[in-house]
Amino acid sequence: MRTPGILIFGLVLAPCGWVLDLTSTVAPNWRQLYSISGQSGDTVINQGIWDICKSVSTSNDNICNLRGTDQAYFNNQIIPVAQGLMVASLIVTAVGLAVVTPAARCWTDRPPRWILAGVGGLLIFCSGVLTIIPIAWYTHILTRLNTSTTFTNPQSPDIRVGYCIVLGYIGGIMEVLGGLVICVGFCRCCSGRNRGEKPQPMRSPRQTTRAPNRVPYPRTHIPRSVTRSSSSVPYSRDSLDDELDYPRAKAQRKGAVNPSYNSRPYDADL
Repeated sequence: MRTPGILIFGLVLAPCGWVLDLTSTVAPNWRQLYSISGQSGDTVINQGIWDICKSVSTSNDNICNLRGTDQAYFNNQIIPVAQGLMVASLIVTAVGLAVVTPAARCWTDRPPRWILAGVGGLLIFCSGVLTIIPIAWYTHILTRLNTSTTFTNPQSPDIRVGYCIVLGYIGGIMEVLGGLVICVGFCRCCSGRNRGEKPQPMRSPRQTTRAPNRVPYPRTHIPRSVTRSSSSVPYSRDSLDDELDYPRAKAQRKGAVNPSYNSRPYDADL
């Protein structure tokens, strides 16, 4: 049986969103700090929710495991909340995929288990929401997070958004969309035809048939027979026409009796 398009759409978006969320969770690049005091101009400090790294663009050096150098950053309220929600999102997405995959039955001829697939879609939708919440919160207070790093110009610090924020937004939106599409299995869309529960019989194309030609009914008005004498045998139409057109040249029919013949004997017969 062909797998419904809503399941294919959801099964493609959900794993892609999970990979993006995983990258956003583990990568230490939620925000970038430039113009660090006492450092070269090409030094960049990348801060994530688990670790802090320092990179130098000219020498391609990347030093990580600097969490102990900035405890003020990890003491912000958003950091532990983001850690818990991002990990929970990854777990819920994995569980949702584990539920949806066997429910789809794309490798068999049997119809999908729509209730089970809908439950998996609901889990995937919730995982996308769990991802978007910390990402949006972190972005909202990006420049107000406490840090022990000093800037060259403390009045206007150069703080930029890291790529983890972008990946987190994209991954969360993909999971939300994928979960919503799979949740369509809960409702009866298109009278159940897309769910495979009520197979509709195939309809043959309409054929335009012409009305048959009407056969004229026989004429019921027949003229009365015209006779020359008081005879009970009617004349046919052909014989009547012949007598009217050629009264004298009419050939005598075979087996007809000459009306001028009289059964009485004449003198010539004697």
